Amino acid sequence: MRKLIGFDDDTFDKLTQLARGRMATLQELADEAFADLLKKHGVPIDLKDALRKSAGATKKAAAKARSQDSKR
Repeated sequence: MRKLIGFDDDTFDKLTQLARGRMATLQELADEAFADLLKKHGVPIDLKDALRKSAGATKKAAAKARSQDSKR
C-alpha cells in the first residue's frame, strides 16, 4: 500500500543525507521509524510480536493467580 507523506524541504534533505550515509533508502528509514513508534506505544509490529506479547501477558496472569492462591 502506498501513502504520501509531506516533508518540508529541510527535513527531506536531512533524511536524504541520513539515508545516503547509512546506505539505506527513505523507505527503510520510514519502516524503522514507524516500527520504533509502534513499539514505543506497545502496539505489536507483526504477528510474531503480537503472539510474544500475548504469551507474556498469559504468563504474568498465571503467575499472579499462583501468588494469590499461595497467600490464601
